[in-house]
Amino acid sequence: MNNLPKLTDCKIVFQDKIALLSFNRDDVRNALTGTEIVNDIVKTVTWINKNQNVAVLIITGEGAASSSGGNIKNMAQRSGDFLGNVQELEKKYREGIQQMPIAMNKLEAPVIAAINGPAIGAGFDLANMCDIRIASTKAKFGETFANLGLIPGDGGAWFMQRIIGYQKAAELTFTGRVINAREAKEIGIVLDVTERQNLMIKAMELASDIANKPTASLRLTKRLMKMAQRTELGDFLDIYPSHFKM
Repeated sequence: MNNLPKLTDCKIVFQDKIALLSFNRDDVRNALTGTEIVNDIVKTVTWINKNQNVAVLIITGEGAASSSGGNIKNMAQRSGDFLGNVQELEKKYREGIQQMPIAMNKLEAPVIAAINGPAIGAGFDLANMCDIRIASTKAKFGETFANLGLIPGDGGAWFMQRIIGYQKAAELTFTGRVINAREAKEIGIVLDVTERQNLMIKAMELASDIANKPTASLRLTKRLMKMAQRTELGDFLDIYPSHFKM
């Protein structure tokens, strides 16, 4: 496909109905603030939603980290994206990091997070915005905003509890505790854990299995699954026939 989105801090390849988006800012541990990664994610989602031949997306990081989330130095010093009064910060959040959960929630195709290393703060939240998560043994997960006196303004508080329940999400969020890949699998954050050298093999195998299915039905099924989270059973069953005919 020759109409791939033009990205700045990410790389994208497309083959056999599978799109692979790789964060390419290892110099800042693939931070989501202070880089163009969020904008690249939004561009990629827009491109996928317009291209029905994309069956599945894989998101991963290059280098040591999956994503460190926010730029730690800026967060600690309240500089960059974290500088300003309440109104200024709200504007920065809405025009910046909050574009990511909005885009990810609108992504029509199934998305797999291949978590190669630490996913911290907003990096952890981004993983939770994906449909399926596979982690390497080098991965770590931390909802560490409270450790810096911050709140998860990227939507993390909304996504995590829908995966592991309110109580466990509250414990991880209030304590800022960092967990390893094994514990992440035990509590249901990740589907599987594998050695780092096998991570992309595992992710591609799963993506290929998904991509073998008709793309239109995949997208409609994902839409129905997300709709089911906020719809009463009777209303949901009434909606189903109109999708079935499509």
